[in-house]
Amino acid sequence: MSHRDRVLIVERVIESLDLQGVRNSVVGTVEKRGISGGQRKRVNVGIEMVMEPSLLILDEPTSGLDSSSSQLLLKALRHEALEGVNICAVVHQPSYTLYNMFDDLILLAKGGLIVYNGPIKTIEDYFSTLGIHVPDRVNPPDHYIDILEGIVKPESGIKAKHLPVHWMLYNGYEVPSDMKDDLKAMGEQSPDVDINRSMSGSTPHCLPAGVSNAFAQERNRLEHRLSKPGDLSSRRTPGILKQYKFFLGRVTKQRLREGRLLGVDFLILGLAGICLGTIAKLSDPTFGMPGYIYTIIAVSLLCKIAALRSFSLERLQYLRERESGMSTLAYFLARDTIDHFNTALKPIIYLSMFYYFNNPRSSIGSNYIILLSLVYCVTGIGYTFAICFNPGSAQLCSALIPVVLTLLSTQRTTPTFLKNMSYP
Repeated sequence: MSHRDRVLIVERVIESLDLQGVRNSVVGTVEKRGISGGQRKRVNVGIEMVMEPSLLILDEPTSGLDSSSSQLLLKALRHEALEGVNICAVVHQPSYTLYNMFDDLILLAKGGLIVYNGPIKTIEDYFSTLGIHVPDRVNPPDHYIDILEGIVKPESGIKAKHLPVHWMLYNGYEVPSDMKDDLKAMGEQSPDVDINRSMSGSTPHCLPAGVSNAFAQERNRLEHRLSKPGDLSSRRTPGILKQYKFFLGRVTKQRLREGRLLGVDFLILGLAGICLGTIAKLSDPTFGMPGYIYTIIAVSLLCKIAALRSFSLERLQYLRERESGMSTLAYFLARDTIDHFNTALKPIIYLSMFYYFNNPRSSIGSNYIILLSLVYCVTGIGYTFAICFNPGSAQLCSALIPVVLTLLSTQRTTPTFLKNMSYP
C-alpha cells in the first residue's frame, strides 16, 4: 500500500470517528492525563479500522459513551460494514436508535444458549409467535433482556429457561438430552403455546435449517469455481528491515515524549555519583575498593530498573501487534537500538559526578569502558525480567539480584564456582 493510500485511510477514519480535535493529542495513561475516556475508546476502535480487517470483533464499544458518541461510533462501524468488513459487537442495553442500526442480532440466555439469531427486522415477529409482545413505548432489546433475566413475566406464561428450546424447535434442531426435561415441562406448563407452531412455516423469514445450509454450501461452491478472486486485502506484510525502520521511528518519538522521565533517571544517577564519590575514601588500605563495589551496586540497580520500562509497559500492545504479523525481532532490535543512547550516556553522567568529588587511581577512560559493559549487561538482564515476569516481580528481582550477587562475589569464603557464576 502506498503512502498516499495510508494517509487517506487514516484521514477517513479520523473524520468518521470525529477525532479531528484530538488528532495531535497524547492518548495518556492512568498516571498521565490525556484525552477523555470516550475519545480513547474511539481511538482504540480507529486503530483497528485503519488496518482494514476482514473481521472486526468489539466488546461493548458503546459502554461509557453518551448517546451522540455511541451513534457516531456505530455510524462509522456501519460504514465499514457496507465496505465489506464483517463487524460483530457485544452491546448491552442499546437505545432504540442504535438497535436499529444493526443488521442481525444474537440474543443469548444464561449459559450462552441462543434465544434468537437472525435479522433485527424479524425478531418481533418471532417472539410474537411465542406470545411475547413488546409493550408500547418500551425499547424492544430492554424488554427481551428483562424477560431473559426473569424481571418481566410474559403474558403467554413462557419461562425464560424454555426460550432456547423454542429456538431449537423453530429451526428444526435436535434438542440435547439434558434439555429433554425442559421440553416436557413446556408442554405441561404452557399448554396454550404450541411448541411445534414455529416449525409449521407460519413465520416465513427463513427456510428450514437443512435446506438453508445446503443452499448456502452449494452457492459457495459455485462461486468458488466460477470466480477467481484476487487478494482483497491488497496488503503485504512488510519485511523485517521495513518494520525495523517503522518501529525505530515510533520508539524515538516515545522517548522524546518521555524526556522528563529520562531526565529524572539521569538526575538520580548523577546524585548517586555525588554521594558515592563523597563517601568513598582513597586513604584506606584497600585504595577505595568499597567505592567500586558501591558503584557496581548503584549503577546496576538504577539501570536495570530503568530498562524494565522498555518492554513491561507495552506488553499488551506487543501481543496484539504480533497477532497482526509484526516481527518480534524488528520490534526488539528497534527498542534495543534506541536504548543504546542511554547505555552510552549513563556511565558518562555517573563518572562525571564521581570524579568531581573523588580522585580514583584508575583512569576515567578505563572506568567508562567497565561501566559501559556493566550497563549493557544489566540492561539485557532487565529486558529478560520485563519479558518473563509481571512488573511487580520484575522490579523485585531487579532490586535484589545485583545486591546479593555483588556481595557474594566479594566474600573471601565464597566457593570459586559460585564466584564464577555470580555477577559481576
